Amino acid sequence: MMTPGLGELSIVFLIALLLFGAKRLPEIGSSLGKGIREFKGSVRDLQREITVPSEKRSIHRPAPEPASRLGPDGSGDAGSDREEPRRLKAADVQ
Repeated sequence: MMTPGLGELSIVFLIALLLFGAKRLPEIGSSLGKGIREFKGSVRDLQREITVPSEKRSIHRPAPEPASRLGPDGSGDAGSDREEPRRLKAADVQ
């Protein structure tokens, strides 16, 4: 396949200038550039979705360990009268 030379490109540019006008060409170019960038970003996201293992894509992450609860005087457990929530194990989820 042949690539267009300088003569062909100048003819295409001249026709576009006549059709759209000098004020409209920069707008068309910027919108075309934005569309190409958005398309490339979508392709990149799709490739990442395909190549990243499913374990890394998981939305379920392990919960962080709770901070120690100290009473107002700095000693003991402030929440000793409350029951600790039950932690689920992997076998419980299925």
